Amino acid sequence: MSDFLVIVESPAKAKTIERYLGNKYKVKASMGHVRDLPRSQMGVNVENSFEPKYITIRGKGPVLKELKTAAKKAKKIYLAADPDREGEAIAWHLAHSLDVDITSDCRVVFNEITKDAIKESFKHPRPINMDLVDAQQARRILDRLVGYNISPLLWKKVKKGLSAGRVQSVAVRLIIDREKEIQAFIPEEYWTIEGDFLKGKDHFSGMFHSLAEKEKTELKSEQDVENILKQMDGNKFKVVSVTKKERKRYPAPAFITSSLQQEAARKLNFRAKKTMMLAQQLYEGIELGAQGTVGLITYMRTDSTRISEVAQVEAADYIRSEYGENYLKEEQRKEKKQSNAQDAHEAIRPTSTLRDPNSLKEFLSRDQFRLYKLIWERFLASQMAQAVMDTMSVDLQNGAVIFRATGSKVKFPGFMKLYVEGTDDQVEERDKMLPDLKEGDEVFKKDIDPKQHFTQPPPRYTEARLVKTLEELGIGRPSTYAPTLDTIQKRGYVALDNKRFIPTELGEIVLELILEFFPDILDVEFTAKMEQGLDNIEDGKVRWVEIIDGFYQDFETHLEKAEKEMQSVEIKDEPAGEDCEQCGNPMVFKMGRYGKFMACSNFPDCRNTKPIVKEIGVTCPKCKEGQIIERKSKKKRLFYGCDKFPGCDFISWDKPLPRSCPKCEGLLVEKKLKKGVQVQCTECDYKEEQQS
Repeated sequence: MSDFLVIVESPAKAKTIERYLGNKYKVKASMGHVRDLPRSQMGVNVENSFEPKYITIRGKGPVLKELKTAAKKAKKIYLAADPDREGEAIAWHLAHSLDVDITSDCRVVFNEITKDAIKESFKHPRPINMDLVDAQQARRILDRLVGYNISPLLWKKVKKGLSAGRVQSVAVRLIIDREKEIQAFIPEEYWTIEGDFLKGKDHFSGMFHSLAEKEKTELKSEQDVENILKQMDGNKFKVVSVTKKERKRYPAPAFITSSLQQEAARKLNFRAKKTMMLAQQLYEGIELGAQGTVGLITYMRTDSTRISEVAQVEAADYIRSEYGENYLKEEQRKEKKQSNAQDAHEAIRPTSTLRDPNSLKEFLSRDQFRLYKLIWERFLASQMAQAVMDTMSVDLQNGAVIFRATGSKVKFPGFMKLYVEGTDDQVEERDKMLPDLKEGDEVFKKDIDPKQHFTQPPPRYTEARLVKTLEELGIGRPSTYAPTLDTIQKRGYVALDNKRFIPTELGEIVLELILEFFPDILDVEFTAKMEQGLDNIEDGKVRWVEIIDGFYQDFETHLEKAEKEMQSVEIKDEPAGEDCEQCGNPMVFKMGRYGKFMACSNFPDCRNTKPIVKEIGVTCPKCKEGQIIERKSKKKRLFYGCDKFPGCDFISWDKPLPRSCPKCEGLLVEKKLKKGVQVQCTECDYKEEQQS
């Protein structure tokens, strides 16, 4: 018989914690929630102050029975679910099921699963925080009221299996609004003039900036370019100004949930769902040989960049020994706290800086290692000195025409020696050196290269961009982003094309209906205010019933109107333009989980399906007979192959173009680079200007 029973959420966590606490403690796992609202009904009594009806979750009976048996044998029970609203609610439900007094010191929380953190947390147990429980309960009830009222309407009026939710509906709206912006976008022409200059034997480049004594001059047409070129006389340019500056660059703060998802998408190509799954594994503990199971990172659902003093000191000691005193942060800068941040616990960081990634590589899977390395490097860099850049700007004049050349070099790398934050749109900084120039020097023009450009529409949302936008708008919270992105794809409202979200016809239809009858659900400002109201419950500023009641009064009116006035929408299958080879009936396009496919219109009598073949208008360069079509690998990666396969085995990861190389008549392809695409020849060194 154990003196103490500790209940956590997962078996992996239970195993680690039991080893730290010793023989007097028995640690069991609840496997998440044991009680919830019923799936088969609303489960919320609207007439009685929105009282929820909780039942034991199907399949959790044996788990609960085991916990009750263990509870009867223990002198004291500790509830140690995760340190957030969801974890507090799990502890509250367990307390109810096991007859634990919620006002007693039964709740234990820890931000990291390490021996010291676990032992320290058991010295400071506390009662269950009902403000946290109410905040979670309010969110759950609010989502149930929205989902279980609007979803049946969509099933009845559109098709079965659809759903609506506060955060997911706003996410779909953002994607559709962006698509409308792209479709409505009208490109505008503009030109640049690049100059190649010589100072002695040194080459450097500059761009046309302006005419003398004028602000930066825009070039909107070829005529504008010709007017500038006519004003230039000869090859000599005079250096008329030299500006040298020192610029400091500061490290990014340690990760919060949203920034981890964004950076893992940029640098590791991880989906948000995968990032959170791996982070959970690193948090709960990894078997490290003789050391046993060790939690490697702090809790991964957080919106705070705060770092504990102990972690700062350990990081400083490591930086001092590995990089030197001058790489230490001069003073601890106060990280900017977001207005909606709860600051409940620390940023995501390694539980010990001394566990560098390479020392753990043999114990981690490839993806675990890559994510841990990202977290470790980001945290350590956040504790390092700023980088110092020497920048130089030079104006070169010929007649009234001024070109400007800029250069920079790293004077002191600071944190950049270890880690540089990724971006969605900009190329990472590299040294671009200029010769030693001073006012009055003469340089010589070697070449002038005018180029035509067109403005680009706003980019479609990647997962990283969408998470960042939702966070900036105050929509959703750390724990909601990954499941939200997963849900809108499973429902068929959006699809991923080249890692960017595009709306489907179904998504547009559902959005239009919700926008007509439930405008508040899709109003970004309203949804953000609702999130703030839920946060106020957690802070004890308002009762949860007041927030729900304030929302439901208007919602009920909209619901009644929708029940009477919403028209049924028939989504007709689009003809595919060919007949089924098995039964002769017409084939149609259908939308599945992984996008559109072709199926027989005689379903279910005929179940013939096949993928959509998309020709790109290029004849196969190998067999000269087949057509190049888009294909997808087993890992859903797009590639291009001959439609005569297996007779012709031509494949290309780069998209072939329907024109030949002007230099050698070889095959031209679009080569995807980190920040854009470039047309290249597969046979010679011909390249065209990179496009963003």
